[in-house]
Amino acid sequence: MEFTAGGRLEVRLTRADVGKRVSVRQLTGSGAGGEKFTDTVGVLTSWDGDVLLITRRTGESVRVPEAALVAGKVVPAAPARRRGPSASFEELAGVCARSWQPVESEPLGEWRLRAASGFTRRANSVLPLGDPGVELDEALTRVRRWYEERGLPPYVQTATGAEGTQERLCAELERRGWRSEVTAEVRIAALAPLGDRDAEVSRVVLSRGVDEAWLRRYQRSGVPGPHVLHVLNSGPSVWFATVPGEPGGPSRSGKPDGSGEPGVPAAIGRCVVDGRWAGFMAVEVDPARRRQGLATAVMTALARRALEEGASAAWLQVESDNDGARALYNAMGFTVHHRYHHFRSL
Repeated sequence: MEFTAGGRLEVRLTRADVGKRVSVRQLTGSGAGGEKFTDTVGVLTSWDGDVLLITRRTGESVRVPEAALVAGKVVPAAPARRRGPSASFEELAGVCARSWQPVESEPLGEWRLRAASGFTRRANSVLPLGDPGVELDEALTRVRRWYEERGLPPYVQTATGAEGTQERLCAELERRGWRSEVTAEVRIAALAPLGDRDAEVSRVVLSRGVDEAWLRRYQRSGVPGPHVLHVLNSGPSVWFATVPGEPGGPSRSGKPDGSGEPGVPAAIGRCVVDGRWAGFMAVEVDPARRRQGLATAVMTALARRALEEGASAAWLQVESDNDGARALYNAMGFTVHHRYHHFRSL
């Protein structure tokens, strides 16, 4: 990073730059080896008193004492991606929301309060895509009340790391005692290469509806009530994939289908086609059948069906600590577009 002008370090930031993407350097120590510095790039989310708060694209907040600031400047937004489809945050956030719709929804200005009897945070959190129409403290009071009336914990889903995301809202929530419980990556890729993969798709069965066997493999469903089925079946064009188990044959575990439960699929997946986008969700494989190409087969079969419906771009969500899934999606060409976080009121 270049901070100098005429060989001198300069701080070219003011409080008027709050909300902009910046790069700063702070002094973190000194010793026999000389002074030590740390560089931080992110959105300047506040400058209160003598402390700057910078939110990185990962959602991490960094506090920079003004007294330690030795250089800083506003920097351009992250460059456009060179691989995969181009997408704005607003477009992709809308596509993601339509693929996983709550049972109940209510507007608060341009925010959207969502509930589905507690089935997944995505369907039971506020989607704040704009102005709530009231001061933030009043908006959060209404959010708490709305979820308390339904016996649910209040969550706000925020995003970081792309043009137009919500770093400032993240900082304001943290300031008010809300804490991020889960961080996930929203990844995108071109769809055609997924459909072109050499995968064994002959055993993958596609259907328009979800059945009892599929739900028995799906680890998030618990007891599958109507609210679960509502969310899973929601979206413009929904497809379910199933790789049947082998009740008559051996598995690595020595059990009929790797789970000990006859009739439970070896692998499942879900895809929602929405215009040019195909979203992949609920890709799960029997633990005893992993590393046999089943997840790839499921995604390839779903990608080919989405291509037939005119889609050209792919997206998915994966939690940041799921290293196995992230490695698989890296190999498939998915790159991180932005991250989202679920903040809970404590």
